[in-house]
Amino acid sequence: MRAVTMAAHHCLRTPYMTESIRLAKHLAELVSCSRREAEQYIEGGWVKVDGKVVEEPGLRIGAQQQVELAADATLEPQDPVTILFHKPAGLDLFAGPALSELASDLIVPDKRAADDRAEVRFLKRHLTNLNLIEPLETLASGLLVFTQDWRITRKLVDDAAKIEHEYIVEVAGDIVPDGLKLLNHGLSFNRKPLPPIKVSWQNEKRLRFALKAPPRGLVVHMCEQVGLQVVASKRIRIGRLPMAGLAVGEWRYLLGYERF
Repeated sequence: MRAVTMAAHHCLRTPYMTESIRLAKHLAELVSCSRREAEQYIEGGWVKVDGKVVEEPGLRIGAQQQVELAADATLEPQDPVTILFHKPAGLDLFAGPALSELASDLIVPDKRAADDRAEVRFLKRHLTNLNLIEPLETLASGLLVFTQDWRITRKLVDDAAKIEHEYIVEVAGDIVPDGLKLLNHGLSFNRKPLPPIKVSWQNEKRLRFALKAPPRGLVVHMCEQVGLQVVASKRIRIGRLPMAGLAVGEWRYLLGYERF
């Protein structure tokens, strides 16, 4: 990795610059690095222009603007991130904008959970090359996983049949005799018998479902088969990872020690 000159640790200005210039070119000249290294510094969130982090190497700056390269700036590749998001009910993930646009709308700095313990600086690059794993139905709320990490994607996709999802489901109506027993085992979906599923009452209007690789529409279908209508559904856990205190619309980074 190229060493950063001491001058690069401070606000820098090129006195002879009279026209606008691309930030990457300007930085490369100031710290004596290649244009590509300058772009990497900028894309890594290490560069400020007039006191604000700028991640666009192509930004054009003027002669009076100050450029600062962080003292701890590095060209080391940054780890891919995984983001946990509490989806609100009514958000349609199966139509509308592309995933990158959806993530840009949902994963915004002011919605980051205040108690996020991850020592990760939010960067725009965290919203690129994301995979959305196990999306929720429009009317459901709860835990979503966005990830850049191929290992997380492989774990949640390849091992989907082994990973349990937990839902809290608010229902209305009167359950048929032995309905709870049928929910646990005895129903079918798409003309195929369902495997045993763990279902229990949380209170007189809420059921807890714990099931693996749930296909779209399964919980609603199961409830209808025993005389119940789903009023609301929330996924509160995927594998070993609970949503915990993440408020609706908030997000946080997956911590390094957390596992699904």
